[in-house]
Amino acid sequence: MDAATRRRLIFWAPLGGALVLALAWLLRPTPVSVDLVTAERGPLQVTVSDEGETRVRDLVVVSAPVAGWMQRVELEVGDRVEAGKTAVARIEPADPAFLDVRADAEVRAALEAAAAARTLAQAQLARAEAENRFAAAEQKRVRALAERKLVATSAVEAADRSAETAAAAVAEARANLTMHNAEYEQVRARLRISPSLGRRKQDDCECVVVRSPVNGSVLRIVTESAGVVASGAPLIEIGDPEQLEIVVDLLSAAAVQVKAGQRVLIEAWGGDTALEGVVKRVEPYGFTKVSALGIEEQRVNVIVDITSPRAEWTRLGHGYRVEPSIVLWSADDVLRVPLASLFHSGESWAVFVADGARAALRKVEIGKQSGFEAEVVSGLEPGERIVLHPSDRITDGIRLTERR
Repeated sequence: MDAATRRRLIFWAPLGGALVLALAWLLRPTPVSVDLVTAERGPLQVTVSDEGETRVRDLVVVSAPVAGWMQRVELEVGDRVEAGKTAVARIEPADPAFLDVRADAEVRAALEAAAAARTLAQAQLARAEAENRFAAAEQKRVRALAERKLVATSAVEAADRSAETAAAAVAEARANLTMHNAEYEQVRARLRISPSLGRRKQDDCECVVVRSPVNGSVLRIVTESAGVVASGAPLIEIGDPEQLEIVVDLLSAAAVQVKAGQRVLIEAWGGDTALEGVVKRVEPYGFTKVSALGIEEQRVNVIVDITSPRAEWTRLGHGYRVEPSIVLWSADDVLRVPLASLFHSGESWAVFVADGARAALRKVEIGKQSGFEAEVVSGLEPGERIVLHPSDRITDGIRLTERR
């Protein structure tokens, strides 16, 4: 190599090296910005929850015992009632129904027939009374002759018999007239219509008084205004608002994990802190319910008793919305990580651990899972930093930088 070539090589070699280094710097992989969380030990709860509703434990629906015209209910929602004493409704006889044209003609014809029968009975009574007066006068005349020994004893007996027969005929005719008078009034009553607006006041009511069967408060008035009610029609709902329970309908797949006695956290009820409760009963009968998306779901009612002191939930009432969370499993000290940091690697669960400035793929074994966290049985140690929400840009060994 001559001197000129050597001089050119010495001149260009540093420039080429610098260019290579610059290209390597520009093309190097940039660190991926990630959010890191620390795997730590602490309490974990597995719960199942859904929207629920409060209800009075023993709700009583008072119904009308008879059909009739019910006066306006004077009670208001929230009023206290006493068993056997507080009148919740007053029902008096209702007006008769209107007759159609044919029925009206039939009743009027029957009324004319009853009037004619009554007139005939009056005539028969007048004839029987005349016969009775004649028989009585004849009896008196015969007895007077008998005292003077002018007639035989048989004539006296015949006169007495005639008088008694005539008196009995009068009694029969009077009874017949009474019967036809009653028939006439009965038919005429079918044409009588009482004015609906001429109702008596409550103080003068000759009616059936419906009283509260239990102690409690008025929760809902089903029928408040005055009007005709049928027998068995619901009038008012009564219950004790201090005796509340919660009913929550769970998917049947979740309900099979619930059993009586499990702890319940009652949230989203309007208070500052969650209330405590306990599962009272899981109903054995499921039902179909259509979700907001139009999907048919099999649901099961779970009944929850509130165990927190009454002073903490005095503002709750019948039919209020709550969100009970039923605790299926809990532990005070487990290694836990957010569910958002887990992903599938093959058939196993895995996380990316921040090993220095690089990501290290770590397969882990998962135990119980809540809605936001999972128990790590093996594969991690407390205090290790793991990637939250790992994207497809993160691979094993890639450089990381924590997002601030």
